[in-house]
Amino acid sequence: MNDHHAPEEVVWEGRFIAAKKRGKWEYVSRTRGITAAVIVAIDDDAVILVEQYRVPLGKYCLELPAGLVGDHDEGESVEVSAARELEEETGYRPAHIESLGYFHSSPGMVSEGFTLVRATGLTRVGDGGGEGDEDITVHRVALAELTAFVTERRAAGIAIDVKLLTLLGPALLSSGGVEVAL
Repeated sequence: MNDHHAPEEVVWEGRFIAAKKRGKWEYVSRTRGITAAVIVAIDDDAVILVEQYRVPLGKYCLELPAGLVGDHDEGESVEVSAARELEEETGYRPAHIESLGYFHSSPGMVSEGFTLVRATGLTRVGDGGGEGDEDITVHRVALAELTAFVTERRAAGIAIDVKLLTLLGPALLSSGGVEVAL
């Protein structure tokens, strides 16, 4: 049976997410129309990454900086949210934010999508680390060293966010490929 037109049922709803069901499919979505911005911040042939504890994983995760759009101000644009989140998490203020498109990271399980943006013209204005108890570690990694850095963090037991494939992709697809320790 086709579940495309089955009614959507909210099984549980919290402040930020809702568990839903449509036919036989179970999935999670954001509440209140909130979306996310994920930031590729490149500065002088280096990328700015963050590492933070993620409760669902039960460990730290290496990621691109990111944040919710509309959680502080419902009218806030993706670009303004991305610039604010980048500064809060990393201490870098961008001169420019450019949208690279809207993407979905796990469409079989989560309806959430995110806008990928590129931040350029970075100025270090603080230490970053996030707000409250976010406990974010900021990494400035030379693009030429990125594969080795990711391999090192993975070997140390750090989870690797799938969105890092935006930067690792070309090396993974090259004729020699990239060996990343599992």
